[in-house]
Amino acid sequence: MLDAYMRRRIDPALDRVGARLAAIGVRADAVTLVGFAVGLLAVPLAAMGWHLAALIALLANRLADGLDGAVARHDRLTDLGGYLDIVCDFLIYAGLPVGFALFDPTANALAAAVLLFSFMGTGSSFLTYAIIAAKRGETTEIRGRKSLYYLGGLTEGTETFAFLAAICVFPQAFVPLAYVFAAACWVTTVSRILAAVRAFGERAGS
Repeated sequence: MLDAYMRRRIDPALDRVGARLAAIGVRADAVTLVGFAVGLLAVPLAAMGWHLAALIALLANRLADGLDGAVARHDRLTDLGGYLDIVCDFLIYAGLPVGFALFDPTANALAAAVLLFSFMGTGSSFLTYAIIAAKRGETTEIRGRKSLYYLGGLTEGTETFAFLAAICVFPQAFVPLAYVFAAACWVTTVSRILAAVRAFGERAGS
């Protein structure tokens, strides 16, 4: 929901840095994978109770996630780059709640499981829409130039980052925050399913 708003404000700065990185030969895929490796550290850090350190790893990952696209726009957009970007994002999103479940299984495991279930809804509704849209030759640049069709919703990347940052800053509130965000994810999932029904529901050949 807030991604378009945030992009207008941070993209110019990211674009300048991305242009410089591309000019010295840095590849977008390398930025993606290094950012993923750093972001993945948030999982064991959260599991050990080092939640602010996990937040730093998460911040570095999100910075890399913004820069890889900027580098690609000044070098070349590739299908592999889009693939790696999405896969790495979803693994980071799912990994941090697992870290909180490991940190305190008794208190956090059920809420983490519910949250991961909700992530399956947002992830599958996003990716399957993109697959069908690509099959039908549909494109959009509503969130800028992307390697796949981008369907928005209530919980996009900005909201997900805000949630993950919040549980790192307020780890004692993980359970209520997880349930609230899980509910918001289901709003997104249902809205995307309804969008798919409207867009793809006609009979074949009609």
